[in-house]
Amino acid sequence: MHLQIETFTVRKRFALTISRGTTAQSTNLWVKLAHEGIEGWGEASPFSTGSRPQTTEMLLAALQEVAPLLEKFTPFDRQKIEQVLTEVNLPSAARAGIDMAMHDWLGKKAGLPLWKMWGLDRSRIVPTSVTIGINSPRSARERVRDWFGTDPAGIKYRAVKVKLGNPAGIEADKAMLIAVLDEAPANVKISVDANGGWSLSSAIEMCHWLEKYQINYVEQPLSPVADMDELSELYRKSPLPIFADESCFNTSDIPKLAHCVHGINIKMMKSGGLTEAMRMIHTAKACNLQVMFGCYSDSAIANTAAAQLSPLADYLDLDSHLNLLDDPFTGAIVENGCLLPNGRSGLGVRRVEIVE
Repeated sequence: MHLQIETFTVRKRFALTISRGTTAQSTNLWVKLAHEGIEGWGEASPFSTGSRPQTTEMLLAALQEVAPLLEKFTPFDRQKIEQVLTEVNLPSAARAGIDMAMHDWLGKKAGLPLWKMWGLDRSRIVPTSVTIGINSPRSARERVRDWFGTDPAGIKYRAVKVKLGNPAGIEADKAMLIAVLDEAPANVKISVDANGGWSLSSAIEMCHWLEKYQINYVEQPLSPVADMDELSELYRKSPLPIFADESCFNTSDIPKLAHCVHGINIKMMKSGGLTEAMRMIHTAKACNLQVMFGCYSDSAIANTAAAQLSPLADYLDLDSHLNLLDDPFTGAIVENGCLLPNGRSGLGVRRVEIVE
């Protein structure tokens, strides 16, 4: 099989600010796998959890280096390929691009969408949240109107994730959240994500304060390198469910978190693709944890890949491509607030047709 890698840059309609900084655009990698006249597609997106950045340049170099090692294999040789990728210590986002492309190829070979190959039920897919980044209260209100204002396509969203962990402190977080609650439709479910921006004392105070507003869950309240004892204390004292994101990359992270969180956030770029994501789902469920799927600055390729597994998720946060001005791809579609994979074979992703 032959790998080809191309870069593409996507720009956000609205820049996203979290506790660690602001992102306005991203240069991602389009991974194409050709074999027997069929081409499978995947995506590798740069990301950082603060201590483990994977840059575009790093991912491109890693993929170009490993591509010749994979030429002797076929997309059916997933176990052998996984061994090679492990031996060369390929970054997780680069693995994700190859893994997605292999799954897309297999689905196209079989003539079936992945969700149908896995026997999953699309009617079980929960609504995806849309994200409000750290802002002033006034700007936060504007972002809510941007998502929930009149939409000519008729898309209606039913869940919001609010980014907190403002460097200005928890009073700024409270003011912003109140603004979002005042502006959002009454039936919208709200969750918050601090991206590791709180101390233990602030996290405990915020979790009790947030309970009054019927917040669904709190994601990554403490630093991903925080003392496990602190996370355990928060778990005991919080009235709200705690989800781990930056603290949970792959299956090996789950058992050590099982006693101090209520759920995990699985992302294609952290996990290394659909193969590891499936392992993480089963491991989390065996540990009695809930599962969320999230994203970075991903296009429709990666989010559509995640959507193939979304009938197995308790929460979804797959909105990054919905905030892009120039996504070159189209795949899963939003219906009644839910991101639904389509009926086309493989991932079901296509290039966006440019009308001149």
